[in-house]
Order: sequence, then C-alpha cells, then structure tokens
Amino acid sequence: MPPSTSALLRLTTTGARSGRPHTVPLGYVQYAGELLVVASHLGADRHPGWYHNLLARPVVTVTLGADTFQAVAVPAQGARRDELFAAVVRAAPGYADHQARTARTLPVVVLDRPETDAPQTVTTLAGKLLQVHVSLRGRLRHVRDETEAHFAASAAAGPGLGLQIRQHCLAFCQSLAFHHESEDGHLFPGIARWHPELADVFERLRAEHVEVGRIQDALVALLDDVATADPEVFRAELEDMTKRLTAHLDYEEEHLLPVLADVPWPPVRP
Repeated sequence: MPPSTSALLRLTTTGARSGRPHTVPLGYVQYAGELLVVASHLGADRHPGWYHNLLARPVVTVTLGADTFQAVAVPAQGARRDELFAAVVRAAPGYADHQARTARTLPVVVLDRPETDAPQTVTTLAGKLLQVHVSLRGRLRHVRDETEAHFAASAAAGPGLGLQIRQHCLAFCQSLAFHHESEDGHLFPGIARWHPELADVFERLRAEHVEVGRIQDALVALLDDVATADPEVFRAELEDMTKRLTAHLDYEEEHLLPVLADVPWPPVRP
C-alpha cells in the first residue's frame, strides 16, 4: 500500500544559482514501483524552490528512512503526469485540494534511482576509477535508449524531445564534467608526480576532456527548450559523444588502471 501524507522523505537538491545543497522534507507516494513527490507548494501559484533547483541540476539525494541514495529527478509529462497525479491523489487526497487552489499544473516528479553495473564496494583507486566509468557508461546508455524510444514513437511524440531525456542527459553531462574537473585538478597531477613517463598520456587525456566538453555544451544547449529541440541534431551529437567518450574511457583505463591498482581507496591517512 502507498504511504499516507505523514510519510516523509528528505530531498536534497543543489541550488540552481548558489550551487549549495538544500534539503526539504516532502511527502511521497510509491506507485508502480516508482517514488513520486509533488511540487504542490500547498497550492501556491509558484513552483517551490526545490523544483527549480532540480530542473537545473537533476541529480538529487534522497533520504528515505535509513536509506540514502542518489536519484535523477524527472518531472512527468502529458498523460503520464495525469496518471501519476491520479495515483497520488488516491493515496493522499490532500493534493487534490492543493491543485484546486491554483491554475498551475502541479508537477509530479519521479525520483529515478538508476540501475548500475558498477561495483558497489571498491578497495583501490583503480576500482574507484572503474566504478565511476561504469556509472558514466550506464548513464550515457540510458540516455541513448530513451532517445531511440523517442524516435520509435516519434509520430505520436511530435516535435522536440522531452523532460525525461533532458533530465537524464543533464545528469550525465554534469556528472561527466565533475569527473573530468576532478581528474584534471587532482588525479592526474597526483599520479604525474610518481609516473613522469605518463606525461604524454595526460596531455592526450586533457585534450580529449576539452573536446568532450564541447560536445557536452552542445547537448545542453540543445536541451534548453525541449519542446523545440531538434531530435535529429541531438541524436547526432549524442552518437558523437558516445563514440568519443567510449574511446576516451577505454584509453584512460588501459594506461591508468595498472598504476592505480595498488593505491588504497579510501585514501589512508598519513
């Protein structure tokens, strides 16, 4: 049975402007295996701040009881939103009153906990690097699968893309950008001090980071307005990203995993 309105989770978003974490308690409903929250704001005429945050930065942290995990926040659209909102109202009728107070359509947000093949326990820095790479590959594959599903239903979907593709693509791009910034700022300089013979490898990897970043920016720009985004252009950029990033990760693993295999993770305090 779905929980009542007294059941709460804690949702931590990242400020769209500040970049700082913000945590709010929210009622939730579980329906058809999905975790749902509603941006009702008690029926106010404006969306709550946390909703604007997750549109800009889709990766959120959810605390549900003793479990804390990352999720991608995806607002439902169209008929799917209506189905989910009806399920929410059956479980927590108060949301119908909130909707009646405002002309805005209350967003229903799916907190999608992506499945991953990445190892959950790692003991070396090589394992940590591989864990991140597996997660990135999985997120990219998820975006590609959603894009192909969109094309398969293009006659019914109409022009543009959709919030589901947008949110998962933004989550992937932002995670990838953070990973590359961490490598350029910390990982690569740390390894280079002990392995100067890898100087050419790091030079190539940094150059590839710049090129992959260009494609990230193009993808994000295309998603500024999902209603008018050109799906064909997005698909071409996504294929280019897939090709370049796959080759980049393969090359990085070939050269860095051997030298990181004996470095403990988490780091040992001196």
